[in-house]
Amino acid sequence: MSKLKVGLIFGGRSQEHEISIMSARSVYKMAEKNKYDIIPFAISRKGYWLDSGQSLKVLKDETIREVIPTKEGSISLSLQNFLEEELDLVFPILHGPYGEDGRLQGMLEMLNIPYVGAGVLSSALGMDKAIMKNIFSYHHIPQGKYKIIYKYDLNDNLDKLKKEISEQISWPCFAKPANMGSSIGITKVNNPSELYEALQEAFKYDYKAVIEEFISGREVECSVFGNTEFKASLPGEIKAAHEFYDYQAKYQDDSTELIIPAELDEIIIEEIRNLAIAAFKAIDARGFARVDFFISANNKVLVNEINTIPGFTQYSMYAKLWEATGIKYSDLIDLLINLALEWQEI
Repeated sequence: MSKLKVGLIFGGRSQEHEISIMSARSVYKMAEKNKYDIIPFAISRKGYWLDSGQSLKVLKDETIREVIPTKEGSISLSLQNFLEEELDLVFPILHGPYGEDGRLQGMLEMLNIPYVGAGVLSSALGMDKAIMKNIFSYHHIPQGKYKIIYKYDLNDNLDKLKKEISEQISWPCFAKPANMGSSIGITKVNNPSELYEALQEAFKYDYKAVIEEFISGREVECSVFGNTEFKASLPGEIKAAHEFYDYQAKYQDDSTELIIPAELDEIIIEEIRNLAIAAFKAIDARGFARVDFFISANNKVLVNEINTIPGFTQYSMYAKLWEATGIKYSDLIDLLINLALEWQEI
């Protein structure tokens, strides 16, 4: 049986560039070489595509934290070069905008190349936290209180916004860009005087921000996969050493504690798994995703968000939760690739 040619796309233009490289290294290292011929394509922060040879150097040299084209390879890889590889499918491991938000998926759909993960619409919905929350609300999925704010709202309406947040959400709260991940651009807003600066930080990454209720409680995550039949992993709990689970706590601070599986009552575990699948279905997702939750002080389970291309190193929460549920990392890669091929037949 001939090996599948799998295009592994990573790096990209988002602020989550470095995380994408780390995820891609794990996939390249752990994918079974007797089954797959992995053809890597690295994308720089400015959107230049490296050829497979240069891309492989990035994957193999673990000191590299950013995709930087050489002078010879500084021109974007042409679409013809990409198509000449005659890939059987693509594994996009691009986190955040320009990779997780449906744009890359749309290109692959036009090229009729199967790919791992959510489709165009569900990728866009999962990336845009404002629209995602509106959809969760429509489906009666429990979540914290929130408010959507556009950049132009700051022109003349700051006092009005402060009043609305005081009345509808209360302080403290969180301000975050609608289209971003890895806790980039998030600020805890303790009082009205901090709102303007927090929104300015969020607007560095998007024209739209989301104000979210501060929920005092436990942070829990659950992994999901499937196309037409869906499975959810055992949940895991995050105990961040920081005030909240920010970028540093996720990727730079070893003191953050991951409890896998989470120590929860069986009834709550089942509720989390059911809600994870409900959130997955609400945005019409396929392939895989990670759903993040809060458990309030009175044990109320609230969905925070869904990530359609979560961190995917073998040490990331998505993979570790499946490992605790009985699926090892290399088998998880097989499973997701098979789901992508299966979708072509649906």
